[in-house]
Amino acid sequence: MAWRRYAHEAKAKGMETFYNAMIKRDPKQIEKTHFIMDVDNQIQVDYITPHLQDLIGYLREELKNYEVNLELKLSENKEVEVKFLTGKDRFADMAKKNPNLHSFKNIFNLDIEY
Repeated sequence: MAWRRYAHEAKAKGMETFYNAMIKRDPKQIEKTHFIMDVDNQIQVDYITPHLQDLIGYLREELKNYEVNLELKLSENKEVEVKFLTGKDRFADMAKKNPNLHSFKNIFNLDIEY
């Protein structure tokens, strides 16, 4: 939850690139207190690096664990790890696998935009 809160704070400060990188993938835990944040490209690395210590400080304070460490890593397999940013994206992916979802959406007048 602290990860998501910080992402939304970054967005509120106008740091859209940082926000998008944070919500696209969750950090991977390597060791008990060591995490890796996968990013898509070198531009994100260059943008996030100056703000990384602020994020680490925030996480340490929120988690009450001052041994937490985070490093950036360029993602090697972008397609597999992509998280959906909107309900429409998620629905479209699920509908590819099961076209009957379109029928259910229409029959029950479901709103997928949340």
